[in-house]
Amino acid sequence: MTLLDCGGRPLDLGRAAIMGVLNVTPDSFSDGGFFLSRERAVAHARQLVEDGADIVDVGGESTRPGAQPVSVQEELDRVLPVIEVLRDTVSVPISIDSSKPEVMRAAVAAGAGFINDVRALRADGALAVAAELGVPVCLMHMQGEPRAMQTDPRYTDVVAEVRTFLAARLTACHAAGIEPARLVIDPGFGFGKTLAHNLQLLRGLAGLQTLGAPILVGLSRKSMIGLALGLPVEQRLAASLTLAVIAVANGARIVRTHDVRATREAIRMYETVYTN
Repeated sequence: MTLLDCGGRPLDLGRAAIMGVLNVTPDSFSDGGFFLSRERAVAHARQLVEDGADIVDVGGESTRPGAQPVSVQEELDRVLPVIEVLRDTVSVPISIDSSKPEVMRAAVAAGAGFINDVRALRADGALAVAAELGVPVCLMHMQGEPRAMQTDPRYTDVVAEVRTFLAARLTACHAAGIEPARLVIDPGFGFGKTLAHNLQLLRGLAGLQTLGAPILVGLSRKSMIGLALGLPVEQRLAASLTLAVIAVANGARIVRTHDVRATREAIRMYETVYTN
């Protein structure tokens, strides 16, 4: 499979695709509060596309460690006005970053063509709604919930346990009527994992390819970089690019990033060296 049909807008996975991050939130770890107004959010999304984003991921609820949940209505109020404008002003697919089935349904109706769910469709009603909507879905692994997921994460074998979880979620999706061609998996770097867990998971990423679904990774500006190198969020670009290239070398087909232009250039250079 090289093309994902995102609500009529194709996402080419023949080479690694770049997913640009657009957080319409006051409290996301890297860009919280920057794009709360519709005008600033839309302008930033257009810039992401100009910089080379193949898909734009719109989120209205922070999932950083310690984040508190927001209501369905508040999340809708944040994301729908942005998606409605982007539907008519950008040509790339639009992703909705949400775990709430009500938000998924409304966002797809407004123009989103991809669902990015950190809870892997485990919320009540999410599996049925995703099956009904017919757009691609990314299933992510997370141990615990955002508000406490980093308190004391534990694994016997993080790679094996993440693989087992994702395999079970793929099976659940197939049973619910979601075609395999619509499913993407994400190992969930930083979601209920220590630095050691994240490093083990990255080293073992290629093993997830046996699940048969494209792999999405989110490593951009993550706390694992701060823990490893002692760098604040605003100084993590070089390390983020390194992690992105390592992930693609180990099978990632979608790279979610705040820094689209630099990430795209780094990955395309890697692909030029190794695929030509």
